[in-house]
Amino acid sequence: MELLSPFDLTSFQWFLMALCGMLIGMSKVGVPGVSMLVVPVLAFLFGGKQSTGVLLPILMMADLFGVGYYRRHAQWSYLVKILPWAFVGVGLALWVGEIVNDEQFKDLIAILVFVCIGLMLWRDRKKGQQVFPDKWWFAASMGLLGGFATMIGNVAGPIFAIYLLAMHLPKNNFIGTSAWFFLIINFFKFPLHILVWKTISWSSLMTNILTLPAIALGAFLGIWLVKNIPERTYRAFVIIVTAASAFLLLI
Repeated sequence: MELLSPFDLTSFQWFLMALCGMLIGMSKVGVPGVSMLVVPVLAFLFGGKQSTGVLLPILMMADLFGVGYYRRHAQWSYLVKILPWAFVGVGLALWVGEIVNDEQFKDLIAILVFVCIGLMLWRDRKKGQQVFPDKWWFAASMGLLGGFATMIGNVAGPIFAIYLLAMHLPKNNFIGTSAWFFLIINFFKFPLHILVWKTISWSSLMTNILTLPAIALGAFLGIWLVKNIPERTYRAFVIIVTAASAFLLLI
């Protein structure tokens, strides 16, 4: 299904678009993992490849919130190590996206979501332990995998987080470096979606812009959630719902 214009969406589709915008807004203010739920929902709604073009401008708008607040906390030395490899990963994913059909594309998204859920769980179990090597090949492998995952399904968050954990960054530096990484990589992907995959058009961008209030609302809700809901309970809910959503893409 193609997203032609805001007028083509049903009320239910608009509800899901607003919900996804809210979840993305929440993810940019420190609510971990919540954006993972958005990926299978949009893939189920619009199709595999088309959904990546629907989601990308929403992520780009939300990235501006994150960078605007944490722009001074980025550690550029770590970004320089991983960004070139991430660009290569994006290029590999761009090629793969051209040779698979939409059902296979949705299967790839589902597999990447399951991989990232596994990485989130493994990272939680190893919290506080030094299990990540600070070597060039580690940055290269994380960059390639992250670039591929972000182009295919916009699900590179847990992968990049594992890379940053190896650097033992303070909280604000962790968030600021991550915010700049995704701002740069998402803006790099934008023309590729328009010119190569053709998943973004002027009319679809108008639809994305209309989700901006939902993104802002999600940011405020995220701040409240971080203060009032236990992280373990929240993360368990997100992981269970995301896994169930990804499973639906495979059947």
